[in-house]
Amino acid sequence: MKSRFTTSFLTRCAILAAAAAVLALIEIPVVAFYKLDLGNIPVLLGAFALGPTAGVLILLLKCLINLLHTSSAGIGQLADFIMGLALILPAAIVYRQSKTRKAALTGLALGTICMIIVSVFVNKWIMLPFYMGAFHMDMAAVIKFAGIEAVDSEWKLLLMITAPFNLLKGVVLSVITALIYKPLSPVLHSKN
Repeated sequence: MKSRFTTSFLTRCAILAAAAAVLALIEIPVVAFYKLDLGNIPVLLGAFALGPTAGVLILLLKCLINLLHTSSAGIGQLADFIMGLALILPAAIVYRQSKTRKAALTGLALGTICMIIVSVFVNKWIMLPFYMGAFHMDMAAVIKFAGIEAVDSEWKLLLMITAPFNLLKGVVLSVITALIYKPLSPVLHSKN
């Protein structure tokens, strides 16, 4: 049985992870402490071209590389990994079943929905507690730091800031990926 992890496969994963790590450095402040980056576009491209396993590997490598310059005690990278999995795995699995434009768009939509749902619950039970512990803050301080007057409780923070941010992120990443995947497909599938 031939191994999936050929030199060509690993090389393409490494190149896409490096591109993802570089793109993740460019952050656009959106709302509160959330910043949008395009680092998961190479991850999605790799997941579509090389499969879900490659997507997970590329995402993991990107997050590990970005740990070298974290300002969030690794919390941002953990969040990026978890939310990235929620977006990338459904998209790649649906696309793998039927490699059509419709399947890609369906997978990206499903991945975006999964990312929104996962973001709310993972932030509630994992990320916010980690963040508060690492930076010695209570929920009131986190809500104040968010800087949105209408947000006065944890659930409002999650439903009015976290969920819409992840919707925006999922849509932006999906649209860009949908636009550039086919033109880049020959390069991504090339074994030379």
